[in-house]
Amino acid sequence: MVRFVPCLAVVLSGTVLAGTPEQIATARALREAGRPAEAQAAFERLAAAEPRHPEVNYQLGVLAYLRDDTETAVRHLETALAAAPGEARYHYHYGHAQGRSAQKAGVLSKFGHARKCLAAYERAVALAPDVAEFRESLFEFYRQAPAMVGGGRDKAVAQAEAIKRLDPPRGRVVFATLYVSEGKLAEAFAPFEEVLQTSPDDYVSLYHLGRLAATTGHAPERGLAGLRRCLELAPPAGKEVPGHAYVQWRIGQLHERRKDPAAARAAFTEAVRLDPTLGAAAEALRRLRVD
Repeated sequence: MVRFVPCLAVVLSGTVLAGTPEQIATARALREAGRPAEAQAAFERLAAAEPRHPEVNYQLGVLAYLRDDTETAVRHLETALAAAPGEARYHYHYGHAQGRSAQKAGVLSKFGHARKCLAAYERAVALAPDVAEFRESLFEFYRQAPAMVGGGRDKAVAQAEAIKRLDPPRGRVVFATLYVSEGKLAEAFAPFEEVLQTSPDDYVSLYHLGRLAATTGHAPERGLAGLRRCLELAPPAGKEVPGHAYVQWRIGQLHERRKDPAAARAAFTEAVRLDPTLGAAAEALRRLRVD
C-alpha cells in the first residue's frame, strides 16, 4: 500500500504543496485499485492547488478517457503536454483520446482528429522506441486507417516487425491480427503452431490458438484442444497473460460455434465464477439465458 508522508515544510507552513510524488502515487493507486471516483477527487484537489501540473493533468486525462469523456480527456492531456512535451506517455494517451474523438466526430472533423491521433502515436514511439505497447497502437492505426490520413499496410508491417523484435509473444499476436484482417487464417495460426512444435505446453500460444479459433471459426477442434490444455497448466506470471477465466470464456465461444448451448453455458458460468469482473463472459451468459 502506498503511504503518504507529508514533508516537514507542509507541516510547518500549514499549506498544501500540489503534486508531490507521494500525493500523486497515492491518488494513482486509487485508480489502479478500481476506485476511480476517489482517484478523481484526489487529483482534482491537487489540480485546484496547481492547475497546470503535468502529471496531475495526465492522470485526470486518463480518468476522463476511461469514463468516455473524450473532450475533458483531450483538454487535460493537452495541458500536460504543454508543460512536458517530452513525456512519451502523455503523447500515447493523447493519441487514444484523439482516436476516440475521431470515432465520435462528424465527417468534417473526423479526419482532423485522426491526424492528431497519428501524430501523437508517432511522437510517443519516437520518444520511447523500445516500448512495444506504444508501437502496437501505431500498428493498429496504420492497419485500420485509410491512406488519406496516414494508414497503410507497409507501415503496419514495419511496426509489427519492430514489435516482434522487442517482444516476440506480442509480435506473434500483432501479426495474427494483421493476417486475420486479411482473411489469411492459416498464416494467423502459424506463428503459434511454430512455438508449440518445440514448446508444446507454451500456455500463451495455446491460448491464442483457442482465441483465434473462437473469433474466426477456423480450426475449432485444434483451438478447443489448446484451451483445454491451458486449464491443465498454471498461467505464467504477467499482467497481460489471460488467466483461466479467459480460457473458459473462449471455450464457451467455441461451444457456441459448435451449436452446443449447454456446454457454452457451463463454460461461461465457470468464467464468471473465476472472475466476476469479466464482463464479456457475463454478457454471453445473460444472452444464452435469454435465448
